[in-house]
Amino acid sequence: MTKHRYKLLVIDLDGTLLDGQGNISAEDKEALDKARDSGVQVCLSTGRALKACLGVIDRLSLDSHHMFFDGALICSPDQTEEIRVQPIAKTVVREMVEFSHLHGINLELYSTTRYFSERETWSTGAHRQFFDFEPAIMSFMDIWDQETIIKGGLVVTDPEEEAKAEIFRRQFDDCLHFTQARTPAYPGVIFNNILAPDVSKGKALEALSLHLGISLDEVMAVGDGTNDISLLSTAGLAIAMGNAHDDLKKVADHITLDVDHSGLAAAVNRFLL
Repeated sequence: MTKHRYKLLVIDLDGTLLDGQGNISAEDKEALDKARDSGVQVCLSTGRALKACLGVIDRLSLDSHHMFFDGALICSPDQTEEIRVQPIAKTVVREMVEFSHLHGINLELYSTTRYFSERETWSTGAHRQFFDFEPAIMSFMDIWDQETIIKGGLVVTDPEEEAKAEIFRRQFDDCLHFTQARTPAYPGVIFNNILAPDVSKGKALEALSLHLGISLDEVMAVGDGTNDISLLSTAGLAIAMGNAHDDLKKVADHITLDVDHSGLAAAVNRFLL
């Protein structure tokens, strides 16, 4: 029996569970272990690819379903059960590639298990070192026929890349969904996620709660970024980290401590234990 009415805890990764070094505090791990022991299911909701989350899933011994790619993929860690997969249409992927070639844009693409780039960039190095995700360096010619693309990415590290990302967004704003994510590990970097039109963390939560037979009122969600707005707006109890974006704090029911002071544990201890 749980102390409170919440049966599902949904947590963002970077800036919520993980600090700037990619670490999970002992306090956060202990609180999550206690929540699971009390009967609360713990689910990750992240813009990351599944493969970039496996280390965290193993560290916390999470055996539930999780939401990856900002909700475009909902599945078990071993992918034996996929609840929802929402890829980008092949025709749109082709247009994305052609537009990026025309404008000299470093477009990244993801399938459910692979990360693709046409060249070595700052981002491919960061994926190796921080996300433990080896890129496949290859030409994108015909990739739309060879792979099912779940997410695209535009990583912004300087004003030139920011300008190119804005050009790309304006071109595809009517047929794709764009979100932004950040990580404390790289505070000056913006990770632009490119998704199918109907994808969001909030819609993914609706699908997952339906699958689990848990009402949205029984869900507690914790996040820090603007891509968590739909998630917190959908959950029964919305918790923003102390380091959260101001726009996210506006939709939160409660603001906890920041990630460096185990804000996740503080919220779990207050509302779940």
